[in-house]
Amino acid sequence: MDLSERKLKILQAIIADFIKTAEPVGSRTLSKNYNLGISPATIRNEMSDLEELGYLTHPHTSSGRVPSEKAYRLYVNQMMNKRELTAAEKDSIAAELHSNVTELENIVQRAAHVLSEITNLTAFALTPRQEQDTLKYINLLPVDAYTVVLMLVSESGKISNKAVKLHKPVSEDTLRILAKTMTYNYRGKTLSEALAYDIIKNVKSDAEAMAMLEKNIVPSFVKTLEDMLNVNLYMDGLTNIFSLPEYNDLDKARMFLEMVNKKEDFTRTLINRENGVIITIGNENQDELMQDCSLITATYHVDGKMVGKIGVIGPTRMRYGEVTSVVEYLTDNISKAFMITEGDDDDEG
Repeated sequence: MDLSERKLKILQAIIADFIKTAEPVGSRTLSKNYNLGISPATIRNEMSDLEELGYLTHPHTSSGRVPSEKAYRLYVNQMMNKRELTAAEKDSIAAELHSNVTELENIVQRAAHVLSEITNLTAFALTPRQEQDTLKYINLLPVDAYTVVLMLVSESGKISNKAVKLHKPVSEDTLRILAKTMTYNYRGKTLSEALAYDIIKNVKSDAEAMAMLEKNIVPSFVKTLEDMLNVNLYMDGLTNIFSLPEYNDLDKARMFLEMVNKKEDFTRTLINRENGVIITIGNENQDELMQDCSLITATYHVDGKMVGKIGVIGPTRMRYGEVTSVVEYLTDNISKAFMITEGDDDDEG
């Protein structure tokens, strides 16, 4: 059933007031603070209709009403007004993203920070999966008689190091042979291709090098490749929830923190979301632990192919228009910031 224009105006006023105050909204408040052009009695009748239609709920301890998830969905789909960011907010974003950083991970981590600062919510950023990134070189650096550092460097500049414990000492010459052989075999392969490649079968070397490779290096090498392939999740503003009345209940706050700290589950949820700006409200979230929350995500692109996600999670009482505006502005600027830093590095070289 389509709502009349009058019902829509009343519902929009209730949502706006509740988002701002976190207090149930009564007919007197609406009559006094919003120019609806109708009497408090008429407002009460319309509010009763909206409650019967499932757009409002009625807390037992108050005579006022609060929006339901159904109301928020209608608001997001039809009523929400995005707002222009202030010059100060744009300057803050530019300062964070265009500062002296050279890796995409640094930029998206800073984006999560500025998003949490502006929205006062828990923000996150997810880096892209690196399937198409290729290996540039591999090195084995001795630390002591029984420890070497395995270093993998990709063409995108991503560097991963892993300390490897050896079963017995190995000479520096053996380490050099192995590093050169592995670099020769893996250079130019994507991370996914490298994981599928059987280096034991394809490396011809002396017996000592082969034994050390199989027992010590290969397991660490595979784990490091997997780590490089995996996405990284950055979170910021976890304690922002304590400034929100929804989380005055410490048990509810604890449950929220436990939910977002289950990073593998949270990352999987984000990866499985569609691209673009996606808003899910309450029970629209498949994860039961998120069904008291709203989740807003947006995708960002770099070089037209590397895609990650950025967004916020918080209570369903959220400034949807403002948050969406900030998220969209950030996604537009992440790619620009990465191109600027790459350009700066090229100029210096």
